[in-house]
Amino acid sequence: MRLITFLCAVAALLGACAGLKQAYPLLPVSEYEKMIVGRLDADYVGDDNCVSKCHAHDRIREFARLSVHGEQIKPETGLPLVNCESCHGPGSLAIEKIEQNVQLLGEKGNRCDTTKLIDLKKLPPQAQSLICLKCHSVASTPSLSHWNSSVHAMSELSCSSCHKLHERPQQKVSHEKMAELCYSCHPDIRAQFSLLSHHPMRERKMDCFDCHEAHGSANTKMLKEATTRELCGRCHMEKSGPFVYEHGDVIENCQNCHSPHGSVNRRLLSAAMPFLCLQCHNPGHPSVLEAGQKRLFAGRCSDCHSSVHGSNSPDGNGAGGLRR
Repeated sequence: MRLITFLCAVAALLGACAGLKQAYPLLPVSEYEKMIVGRLDADYVGDDNCVSKCHAHDRIREFARLSVHGEQIKPETGLPLVNCESCHGPGSLAIEKIEQNVQLLGEKGNRCDTTKLIDLKKLPPQAQSLICLKCHSVASTPSLSHWNSSVHAMSELSCSSCHKLHERPQQKVSHEKMAELCYSCHPDIRAQFSLLSHHPMRERKMDCFDCHEAHGSANTKMLKEATTRELCGRCHMEKSGPFVYEHGDVIENCQNCHSPHGSVNRRLLSAAMPFLCLQCHNPGHPSVLEAGQKRLFAGRCSDCHSSVHGSNSPDGNGAGGLRR
């Protein structure tokens, strides 16, 4: 009996794994474009006609009017360049059965027929993003040139996953909420920023967008620079040199020694001294050699080699000892 139960559990587990491996091929862009056209037998009626018959969206419309979208007005007509129907599709069929004098949401049966609008929630993420990309093209927003091939887009996220257009006039993610937004998908990074040594994210002195391009990048980890040394050098210019005597590992990658988000060691070091240095350097230090014996040097290397990133001063032997 136990064997049968075990086999059933294994079969259920394998079935669940098979579902996770199911392929979801991408569709041609033309297919997504068909999804966001809206009803071809409907007409555009404008925000005033929609809201005058249904006051439930008065607050949302006010948010839109005060937003960067609502500020864009066609000079020749005085009409907004972007309105509700730009995203939801033509609305004449949705409001045709609502009586003009019905107060608030109206009586049962007189509500706005949302089935005649584009059902944004049921669209695939690619189609949801395409609604925004109709206006936010590569020409107007250069950072979006990498969106379709970005990790976020390939993970089936859309613009609305981060940007909430109906919540407030400020439609960009605020500096205060950006970290929490990223942490919702990256809880491991939240844990790293909670360690003793960390970049000042909790202190609100920087945010994820200072280093990462959320809309996609040609660089690894969606970094804003081609290498981590160039990225870190934007804030830590004194560490980037050039130096007469350079530390070989430093000129390659800062992450050879540092953890970018947080660490249990001082100064974001990935290991404590002297063990960090001993990963590359021989533990037999000249200062502790006696009669041919090699003993482990257990002090902090930076007590003597204080210019660990590079130095312009030679040591007593005329070589570069990375001392000040």
